[in-house]
Amino acid sequence: MTAELQGEPKGQGRRVAIAVARFNDEITSKLLDGALAALRAHGVAEADVIVTWVPGAYELPLCADWLCRTGRFDAVVALGAVVRGDTDHYDHVCSAATDGLLRANLDHGLPVLFGVLTCDTWEQAVARAGGAHGNKGADVATAALAMIDLRGKVAELRDRPAPFLPR
Repeated sequence: MTAELQGEPKGQGRRVAIAVARFNDEITSKLLDGALAALRAHGVAEADVIVTWVPGAYELPLCADWLCRTGRFDAVVALGAVVRGDTDHYDHVCSAATDGLLRANLDHGLPVLFGVLTCDTWEQAVARAGGAHGNKGADVATAALAMIDLRGKVAELRDRPAPFLPR
């Protein structure tokens, strides 16, 4: 039988940092509301959450890196909204945010969750920030808790013999 590991969104005792972009704050504030509500619903204490604000999605990776370096958090949630305009600025900001947040994940071995909406229209962003498509801030915060739990389960594999591995 194949062994499977899956993280559960358990919030009790978890410490989560949230980095939020101010640009498009009509959207990002709704993402933040969703993230905070999800963390509370899963048992994360308010005292175990910190929210940091950055100018835009481009600055999220640096802030995520700073937060990871403190050693005080089990995960970092990055929230932003980039809406396509008439120039290629959209592509550069989306690429920088994506690449930078991935790098923070891998450099620190800490879950850094990508909650940056990359939408073609304002209406698409509204739909994903508490509208018809739910609240992606809540989804990402819940995923952060699941990743924290999964990280712990994977770490346990180092400390005990694994009967599902060939001898």
